[in-house]
Amino acid sequence: MKLATYKDGSRDGQLVLVSRDLSTAHYATGIANTLQQVLDDWNFLAPQLEDLYTTLNQGKARHAFSFNPEQCMAPLPRAYQWADGSAYINHVELVRAARNSEVPSSFYTDPLMYQGGSDDFIGPCDPVVCASEAFGIDFEAEIAVITSDVPMQTNADDAIDAVRLLMLANDVSLRNLIPNELAKGFGFFQSKPATAFSPVAITPDELGDAWQGGRVHLTLQSTWNGRKVGMCEAGPEMTFHFGQLIAHICKTRNVRAGSIVGSGTVSNKSEEVNGQKTWPKGYSCIAEKRAIETILDGKPSTEFMKFGDTIRIEMKGPNGESLFGAIEQDIVPLVQAEA
Repeated sequence: MKLATYKDGSRDGQLVLVSRDLSTAHYATGIANTLQQVLDDWNFLAPQLEDLYTTLNQGKARHAFSFNPEQCMAPLPRAYQWADGSAYINHVELVRAARNSEVPSSFYTDPLMYQGGSDDFIGPCDPVVCASEAFGIDFEAEIAVITSDVPMQTNADDAIDAVRLLMLANDVSLRNLIPNELAKGFGFFQSKPATAFSPVAITPDELGDAWQGGRVHLTLQSTWNGRKVGMCEAGPEMTFHFGQLIAHICKTRNVRAGSIVGSGTVSNKSEEVNGQKTWPKGYSCIAEKRAIETILDGKPSTEFMKFGDTIRIEMKGPNGESLFGAIEQDIVPLVQAEA
């Protein structure tokens, strides 16, 4: 099924079911008011939502209405935990190669992960608000999952079964703030503002055969200022699948229902054409494009995002249908957002 959260003036919004083709929706009132409520009592509430979802897809839901992504908050507007990984090691290899730094061997066996802010997610069509272009504004196209309760020391294979829902994410990064933060040895903080998520969160069965082994075997599209810059394959080159990422968190703690785990930037390896490296599938963040330019030309030439820029992130199924809806955001200055 497909679930979204509509804005209603509250912090947690109102849960709605969305039809498979994303054309219609129906409030889940009477079953559950919020997505967290469903996650806390999944085995009891999910079957009731499934029944309503079937009725909605059959066109028989009496109070259905046209679905509008602009009315959406993040599917889970605030979460107990937002842990973002770097599951595509090619991304790390590129960034490090650009600064002539080797990738530690442990990065290939133990996933990188940071704990992001989870109290103030933004909706798929809400603007990215930033105080200054000098911060180095960058998009990051990712996949994320929402978990059930997962006990400490759960293994990677079993952890795949803890995936309740999947979403797309724009894990906005302020690149020029990152070096000083990492130099302190405590990781990202100010360099990671509010994350945006796709209009809908979907159960794994909605992906069909594309959901295999904790990976989504589909293309993640990124369109910056109307130009498609990324058509990255999300499945084959995901070094650590979602089960491994969840198991990494569970090594020393329990994970509670409603935790969100991100894949990190979806990234694909280069191909060699006439002795030259090329990246035909593009990129899912500007930092990676700049790393490629540095590797090829000795310095980056692509600037980070400016106020007025737009970013669209979307994933389509085998028949061209949008699966999660699209993240579509404008980059705006803080003063404009406050006006």
